[in-house]
Amino acid sequence: MEYYKGKLCVSYKELVDGGIVSGANLRQMAVRGKIDVVRRASLHRCALIAVDSLPEKYRAQLEALQREGKVEVPRPSLPEKYRAQLEALQREGKVEVPRPDDKGEEKEEMKRLIEDSSAREYYEAWVYVVSGVETHLSRKLIEKYTKNASVVKMLAERMDEMKARGRSSGRGRKGDCMETLLRESEKLRSVTGHTLPGSKKRLGAMIAKYRKDGYGALISGNVGNDSTMKLTEEAGQRLIALKRSKVPVLTDAQIFAQYNSECETRGWKKLQSIRTLENWLKRPDIEPLWWDAVYGEMSAHQRYDRRHKTALPQRRDTLWYGDGTKINLYYRGEDGKVRTTSVYEVIDAATEVFLGFSISDKEDYEAQYMAYRMAIQVSLHKPYEIVHDNQGGHKKLQTQRFFDRICHVHRTTAPYNGASKTIESVFGRFQAQVLHKDWRFSGQNITAKKENSRPNLEFIEANKDKLYTLTELKQAYVKARTEWNEMAHPATGRPRIEMYEEGVNSETPVVTASEMVDMFWVESDRMSTFTSSGIEITVSGHKRRYEVMSSPGVPDTEWRRRHTGERFVVKYDPYDFSSIRLYRKDKAGELRFERVAEPYIVIHRAILDQSEGEAAFIRAQQKAAEESRIERQVEGRQIEIEEGTAPEQNGLSSPRLKGARSELQRQIESRLRKYGKEPAELTLGRMTKKISNMDWSEELKGREAKDIEPVKIDRQKMAGKL
Repeated sequence: MEYYKGKLCVSYKELVDGGIVSGANLRQMAVRGKIDVVRRASLHRCALIAVDSLPEKYRAQLEALQREGKVEVPRPSLPEKYRAQLEALQREGKVEVPRPDDKGEEKEEMKRLIEDSSAREYYEAWVYVVSGVETHLSRKLIEKYTKNASVVKMLAERMDEMKARGRSSGRGRKGDCMETLLRESEKLRSVTGHTLPGSKKRLGAMIAKYRKDGYGALISGNVGNDSTMKLTEEAGQRLIALKRSKVPVLTDAQIFAQYNSECETRGWKKLQSIRTLENWLKRPDIEPLWWDAVYGEMSAHQRYDRRHKTALPQRRDTLWYGDGTKINLYYRGEDGKVRTTSVYEVIDAATEVFLGFSISDKEDYEAQYMAYRMAIQVSLHKPYEIVHDNQGGHKKLQTQRFFDRICHVHRTTAPYNGASKTIESVFGRFQAQVLHKDWRFSGQNITAKKENSRPNLEFIEANKDKLYTLTELKQAYVKARTEWNEMAHPATGRPRIEMYEEGVNSETPVVTASEMVDMFWVESDRMSTFTSSGIEITVSGHKRRYEVMSSPGVPDTEWRRRHTGERFVVKYDPYDFSSIRLYRKDKAGELRFERVAEPYIVIHRAILDQSEGEAAFIRAQQKAAEESRIERQVEGRQIEIEEGTAPEQNGLSSPRLKGARSELQRQIESRLRKYGKEPAELTLGRMTKKISNMDWSEELKGREAKDIEPVKIDRQKMAGKL
């Protein structure tokens, strides 16, 4: 509340927000002159209503709010005597009295007071159908119908009020009532600009229709009248079927002719023009029903299904993308023909830096492995997330849990959805900005529409002898990707490689040397058996043979004796085949490290080709093989003797070694005698020797020589005990 022009006033906002009176009632009272609007509302100030002009019930509610302290009553800004003097100066013209707002502002205020907000909400939400499509009213029609509905509502309330007064006084005629309403309507026309009828009869009919149908009564019947093309559901399905037809494939002109030829027999209305048909087929609710048949389902998916709007990461190594693509440079093959090859690239999504790559004709798991390994070696950090497609060798890398070792999270992109791959956009710009400068450029993607995105095949053919070799192509590609990394990032203007090298990500710790081994040693697809010829693995079609060494260049014969025939899981480094690791797999499926194996030693078969070292190696291995045969024989036959199953203990003979020197057989028999029961004579002889070496001084102490009797030894009895 405030004092304005010497009157205690309350604002429009205080009355409505305080719940004293609704905005619609307040506007009605203002139009009818039942309240004194001391100040009209404008853009920056609220309307003020004299408190003493409010009806008694509203003033009572306002006083209740004052007592509760919810509405503050201000004191007059000037004492009465000063205000009287000020008014006197105003009458004398010595103080300028501001005039009320101009007529334009008064009209705007009247419009706001008269307007029915419910009518505006109704017309803004109202929809009608045009060519089968739900459509909202235009802004112009919404304004028009809101004005008309606001005035009609006011006139209808005014009519009810006059009828009630007429009944209470016993007088009043309908004609006089409509005459008054028409005058008020015309008076409001200049203020609101409504388009209600200007005759009593039509205005009365409009008010009656409003009472019956509400706001919808004011909407013209021409709105939503789709008279250009009306199709039954059956006819519409036929048109869609013709558009989807593959046998035969029909143009729009042929569909138009085919449909019209069927109309007479089916009782349909003919189409008037091809334009009408084309407009109907392009309706948003009709187009998805045939688009996939004409342009493909993937095109329909990309056209109609919702796409995510994503924000790229801001920190390095948060997200890496890996994908293979063609290197868009021609080179000359060994046969002299013009060729292209492919590359698998790994990029950092935040900085667009190319981290690792591998050039090969196939996007196999080895190329992918090499690219990720290079990326880790360049970054020296594990990425938090890796995104890749599900093609090529990715499935094999996943089965080997490769991605689990080098990142926290990895996932695949949706197939055939290039928009979801940031790397596709990067490749496109790399081709257009860097590779395109080389005359050997093979062009961008086949879907590219620009002429400069295609190669000049005539020039390429004329200069194919000057194309890169494969080695030169790899060097040129390295130079091109280095140029890309040193170019300015479009978002920051800083060189990409500078952004990457100066970037920090606490969630991606530095990779240690042991982690590098753990990440990049590849596990073979299947277990391998260690045989007399060592252990063999196949990598990329190449067979490699290894054996375990006891020292450099010396096979471990003892380990061979215990593990020949055992199956192992093999891990190898694709960058270095100088050694492999053998692992045993326990019952729980866990791997237990066994030994490191080295490439199998190869010697020349012909003596003439053998070096001095090879000859010595052959002799050493021959001796080791003889020793191994002896050890196997002795160990096995000793077990037979101890368990009583030896052939000799059962009246039989053990077979002798075949193809071996007699010296080997004698060594076997000698060791068996050493480990088995020896003859009694030999044992007695040893006992006699032991007795002769004994010191008898303690036993003979204090005794005379004559008292000592010679000892008699019963050899038979001694042998039996032993």
